[in-house]
Amino acid sequence: MKIGDKVRFLSEVGGGIVTGFQGKDIALVEDADGFDIPMPVRECVVIDADDYNIKRKPVAQKDVPDAAKSKGAVQTVKTSMEEEEDERPITYRAAERKGGDVLNVMLAFVPQDIKAISSTGFDAYIINDSNYTLSFAYLCAEGHNWRVRSWGTVQPNTKFYIEEFDKSILNELEHVAVQVLAFKDNKSFMIKPAVSVELRIDTVKFYKLHTFRESIFFEEPSLIYDIVKDDMPARQTFLNADDIKDALLAKKAVDVIPARKPEAKVPQSDIVEIDLHAHELLDSTAGMSNGEILNYQLDVFRKTLEEYKSKKGQKIVFIHGKGDGVLRKAILQELKYKYKNYQSQDASFREYGFGATMVTIR
Repeated sequence: MKIGDKVRFLSEVGGGIVTGFQGKDIALVEDADGFDIPMPVRECVVIDADDYNIKRKPVAQKDVPDAAKSKGAVQTVKTSMEEEEDERPITYRAAERKGGDVLNVMLAFVPQDIKAISSTGFDAYIINDSNYTLSFAYLCAEGHNWRVRSWGTVQPNTKFYIEEFDKSILNELEHVAVQVLAFKDNKSFMIKPAVSVELRIDTVKFYKLHTFRESIFFEEPSLIYDIVKDDMPARQTFLNADDIKDALLAKKAVDVIPARKPEAKVPQSDIVEIDLHAHELLDSTAGMSNGEILNYQLDVFRKTLEEYKSKKGQKIVFIHGKGDGVLRKAILQELKYKYKNYQSQDASFREYGFGATMVTIR
């Protein structure tokens, strides 16, 4: 840890820039309001190292003749020890933090000018939020083959700059992969499996301001994809809406719901149930905004009605949940303006509570 490093606190919220030290164990951390907070070094984690903001010792001056001083010519001479100090390479080793033995790795994209999102360039980073050192390779797909865009080693609890790019190459980033090998240097550790994760990058997000969000890793808003989360490699779904809908319908056809009461009741086999909860439709919503998730759910809703439009009298129950009512309101708007001929009502309270709407094809 050095003067100029950006740190965050382990046991409480906050962080700032290291401005000095009190002895060996206390760091003075300047917060956002400009106050120096004394904090034990063991309670600080370096999240951004500033190797160029190190205070140097003042350069020694040798005595010069008074005549030379009178002419304003003051000579400055560095001692051999100070010259060696200036030439000495700067090294950095991040401290381990509590809970950091669980592997968390991310791929991040940061706009260079968030106020000019339509024209700005972007910086890409690998974030290592763990106590492990990472060897990584960052690749992009070229048909059935792959090409390495960047590779290197990321120190524990740091981020690693991998490249700068503009929107002209976004097509190259639609299908990328990150391969990771985690280890600890000169100490024992629990072995982690090597990871290879493929990601589908929605390049449209690079044109939308709201997809870039605040995080603890950057001062600017960023778009972050999980590579490894809590030791588990990230998963993405590559199925389209039709595949997901078919799978849901097949599952409902196979599952048999036992009767709650022995008395006779109207058979429910003629009712189609479509669960619109995001966790049922998608394996992961990482990187998706609330608006994008809502549009995906409505797309499944529309495709289902389109499929059954020729089956007069068909009843379809859309399970949307109670929540804050956003999805239910959107469905009712669709039914009011786009599907006026279809009858709709709240589904059975006993079966679905307040969280479902039944549509009858007319």
